[in-house]
Amino acid sequence: MPNKHSTQYKILDAAQSLFAETGFNDTSLRQITSLAEVNLASVNYHFGSKKELIQAVLQRYLIVLMPRLDQEFTRLLAAQQPNNLNQVLMVFVKPLLELNKVNQNGTRIFLQLLGRGYTDVQGHLRWFFNHHYGRVLDKLVLLVQQACPDLPPGELFWRLHFSLGTVVFTMASNEALAEIAEADFNEKVDIEGVILRLIPYLSAAIAAPVPTVSQISQTAPMLASEGR
Repeated sequence: MPNKHSTQYKILDAAQSLFAETGFNDTSLRQITSLAEVNLASVNYHFGSKKELIQAVLQRYLIVLMPRLDQEFTRLLAAQQPNNLNQVLMVFVKPLLELNKVNQNGTRIFLQLLGRGYTDVQGHLRWFFNHHYGRVLDKLVLLVQQACPDLPPGELFWRLHFSLGTVVFTMASNEALAEIAEADFNEKVDIEGVILRLIPYLSAAIAAPVPTVSQISQTAPMLASEGR
């Protein structure tokens, strides 16, 4: 009989694989227990519910990632003047790459799981992140606000979520993109290279000038006519 530790790891590994591949909503506990080769009662015993299992899968990565980010955010906030946005985003690189020590391809898998949390509308994860890591996320928002003082809070909300979507999509298709880059442009790119390419793109996108109402109203008819 497997001991408690190995049973938990079997369940977490199986759940992680299925959640990343098919999503939270489309993965059943029976599929997880079948892949993990454990009985259904063991999931309830070790984790309590599917929601708590989802949180536990993410927590394996978050307990590595978030303390590192917290340290870096605190260091940047202690600076005598606001940091530029590129400096703020660059602090994500090393902590994200360290997730590969948690699991093979950990960086990509974590970001895929994070994306699933949004596309599968897992409302409990919002509470989970705010409850456990709200202070860390608040530091990030403050740093971005300091770097982009002209961005209204509402616009900042949208741009951070657009950025998260860009990161999740890129990481989810990382292997395919690397193959295309090598075949079409003779470029060999690893996960670190992809992240380093993303940073200046995201920095420019977040800090882009906010369009005025008149600019939006002038653009809308043009887009509508092009769509005819």
